Amino acid sequence: MNQTDERVRRAVEAVWRIEAPRLIAGLARVLGDIGLAEDLAQDALVAALEQWPDEGVPRNPGAWLMTVGKRRAVDLIRRDQTYARKLELVGRTLDSDEPGPEPKAEAIEDDLLRLVFTACHPVLAPQARVALTLRLLGGLSTADIARAYLVAEATIAQRIVRAKRLLAQKRVPFEVPTGAQLAERLSSVLEVVYLIFNEGYSATAGDDWMRPALCEDALRLARVLSGLMPAEPEVHGLTALLEIQASRVAARATAQGSVVLLADQDRGRWNQLLIRRGFSALAKADAAAKARGEPPGPYALQAAIAASHARALTARDTDWNTIAGLYDALIVLLPTPVVALNRAVAVAQARGPAAGLALVDEVAADDALKDYHLLPAVRADLLSRLGRYDEARAELERAAPLARNRAERSLLVDRAAALPR
Repeated sequence: MNQTDERVRRAVEAVWRIEAPRLIAGLARVLGDIGLAEDLAQDALVAALEQWPDEGVPRNPGAWLMTVGKRRAVDLIRRDQTYARKLELVGRTLDSDEPGPEPKAEAIEDDLLRLVFTACHPVLAPQARVALTLRLLGGLSTADIARAYLVAEATIAQRIVRAKRLLAQKRVPFEVPTGAQLAERLSSVLEVVYLIFNEGYSATAGDDWMRPALCEDALRLARVLSGLMPAEPEVHGLTALLEIQASRVAARATAQGSVVLLADQDRGRWNQLLIRRGFSALAKADAAAKARGEPPGPYALQAAIAASHARALTARDTDWNTIAGLYDALIVLLPTPVVALNRAVAVAQARGPAAGLALVDEVAADDALKDYHLLPAVRADLLSRLGRYDEARAELERAAPLARNRAERSLLVDRAAALPR
């Protein structure tokens, strides 16, 4: 491959990453079938890879891809019994060899929003929603997703195929829900973006402590959602949370890939632009909630906790009383064992390790987190602060085998070895 072809290939990949969601969304609106829409979008990508090296990258590559995709749609529709009715829906401009007029921004946003709510439909299992969302909205290949999640490529491919088949079988409409359904489905959408970010921020398995590319994908999706749904407080709350969390990525590991805990991070390496963006999104979340007469939601509360950390110039300056109060509010809305464990950490910082340990022991009494490595790790930290080193070491030795991530496992082993005997 010569240098020109290589430049064109990179240009095609960059355009695809940007335009794929809009292309698939526009074709899905016409065809009412996400699976078929993605197939036609892939056909358009292949056509670009074949034609652009000879013809050059078009002035409006997105419109070029859409025209090719819709032309393929017409070819399919012509073979369908309902050709005349569907062809009218596609539009007369498809018979032209030139790209048609650019759709209005509002129409593109509507299509994208429909695609988001369809890909994240609750009829799909969470793993399937994540894979399908990364594929359709993140522009990632099956191989990219498999590498990110350390899963066989065939497994990811099966999840995506089954997800698209299930959406078709259940006749999930390509639409944005309204009323009570909107709130129910929106929580599924936000959960998917949150899951993608978390996997990038603290990888559940493998050698790498983080996978920053997944954080970037989730953050991009959150920003898109904020633009599409400006009146939804929790959309802004999630965006604020991810912006602030992403600001710490560069400080969370050493050059060798070892874990650097929050208290030990060089805060000069935190990305101040992302922090400012997070503060701005949090202000929008608060304003949107007040406009509705609602209290802050779970994502906004988590963003407020992250903002408290971001405001502290050093770990010593952290306002743990405020953070503990925010966790008191969060656990009412999100009464999960993980939130309870995080609240215990905040209480320990605000009121002392004994108070925190009492709450951790309450969490440990429930078997929900029996295989969660951070439960014994947190307990070990509090026991250590109380001078109970032998008990702390035993907890760390219990935590290390539970950690599937190599970097986290190494950290736990090192902490156990460093405790006084």
